[in-house]
Amino acid sequence: MLISLDDITLHVDEHGTGRPVLLLHGGAGPASVGGFAALLAGGGDLRVLAPTHPGFNGTERPASLTDIRGLARLYARLLDELDLSDVLVIGSSIGGWTAAELAALGSPRITRLVLVDAVGLDVPEHPVADFFALSFPELARLSYADPEKFRIDPEAMSPEARETMAGNRATLAVYASTMTDPTLRGRLASIGVPTLVVWGEADGIVTPAYGKEYAAAIPGAHFAELPGAGHMPQLETPGLLLAAVREQTD
Repeated sequence: MLISLDDITLHVDEHGTGRPVLLLHGGAGPASVGGFAALLAGGGDLRVLAPTHPGFNGTERPASLTDIRGLARLYARLLDELDLSDVLVIGSSIGGWTAAELAALGSPRITRLVLVDAVGLDVPEHPVADFFALSFPELARLSYADPEKFRIDPEAMSPEARETMAGNRATLAVYASTMTDPTLRGRLASIGVPTLVVWGEADGIVTPAYGKEYAAAIPGAHFAELPGAGHMPQLETPGLLLAAVREQTD
């Protein structure tokens, strides 16, 4: 569905009915959470809303929207526009960063938070991999427990798919060129909703040690490590991630 918010139109995929879930994708684009959105909604008690970050998949991005905090404010407006309450927010990678910023805004509409291999936190001892300097084989090696299963060959893609991928990468560079914000840690301390920080044990983009730092920065947050997964457990171990998320909805 399309939702107009003043100067911007959001593309939002909707699955199921019930308690609202806002599912925010990472730099791999909306396709990286599409299957998990359907899986989440399959239980019959969740309404999963999965927006496309403006600029991804060829959507328009207003010139004024240039950072993750701006995205968080945009999604706060979305929750207000839809008049949602008791919202579970789930975010993967930069979507996790966005979800954390959204929760830090203190909206009473949000009651639970799940961060999946989130970036954004500045941890000098455990730096985020330099995504934009990585080749596709290097990116696969760091992103997955089983890289061969998810390896991408751009030469085998259609021209349209390559164009979309290049556009997504350019948009990611606008929102998160460095993948961290030294001021984020202070805002994480203000998050007041129950939070689960979920990490793939084989994540080489942001290691589990980084994830534990993330959890420690959020009051009362619980950290869970998923075996057999890298940076995107929703793709590698969706069942395990679903079980972890379900604990937040019960």
